[in-house]
Amino acid sequence: MKLYKVDNAVIMAAGLSSRFAPLSYEYPKALLEVKGEILIERQIKQLKEAGIQDITIVVGYKKELFDYLIEKFQVKIIENSEYNIKNNHSTLYAVKDLLKNTYICSADNYFTKNVFELSVDNSYYSSVFEEGETDEWCLDTDENGLIKGTSIGGRDCWVMLGHVFFSEEFSKKFVEILESIYDLEETADLLWESIYMNNIDVLDMYIRKYPRDVIFEFDTLDELREFDESYVDSSGSKILQNICKKLKCKEKDITRIKPVSKIKETVGFTLLVKGKTYSYDYKSEQLKEQ
Repeated sequence: MKLYKVDNAVIMAAGLSSRFAPLSYEYPKALLEVKGEILIERQIKQLKEAGIQDITIVVGYKKELFDYLIEKFQVKIIENSEYNIKNNHSTLYAVKDLLKNTYICSADNYFTKNVFELSVDNSYYSSVFEEGETDEWCLDTDENGLIKGTSIGGRDCWVMLGHVFFSEEFSKKFVEILESIYDLEETADLLWESIYMNNIDVLDMYIRKYPRDVIFEFDTLDELREFDESYVDSSGSKILQNICKKLKCKEKDITRIKPVSKIKETVGFTLLVKGKTYSYDYKSEQLKEQ
């Protein structure tokens, strides 16, 4: 079996993470402290412990907050200037010349153990098994683990979650496809995963299965609270602190926070406090009971 020696890693940290309102209004989700460690710092340390020293972080939203990582961890930083007008495929386009035998990582993933290794046998997408109903991307594979297709949502299935490995051959083919469609209007909203799926007949990628307690991603504050109980009483969010003052409540009383968008722009969020639903407008800082 051919083994690919990992050349480098790319950590995607450019996005707005709008679903993680309101904390993401104040700082990037990648810079959250979870169980005593900054998310992106923990991931950088794990990569380096596995022997992967060439690490590039792609930034966009509040990019200046990541600058300290250059000196602290000797990483490179590249800006994705189109992060707010294109989907995450623009992050890979920004580093297309760096893609070889490369780990592609999401800055907001939390790995309870080190999932990285210096030699990899195939291009793969990490996956965990979801029991019951899920709205994640469910994977369909053949008997050898080759991904043959996906469906958004399903039941009792293996879902796409976590890091990815591109072999040099995969990277070359993917970049050629990405370059050919990048400027098309219909490409702007596509995830890089969608581009992969649209070309799955020429882009071979395998499933890499992990136990459910190894890979975590926090899409909402409620999900983070389940993993790190320190966020139940205090998230560090000034927005939530102000809401608590207005409603004379505690942070743990604020639940079910959901972003509100207008014309692709997140303008605020809704929240539940003691059985009552409120809306918060980010720009005006107005809080209204619905």
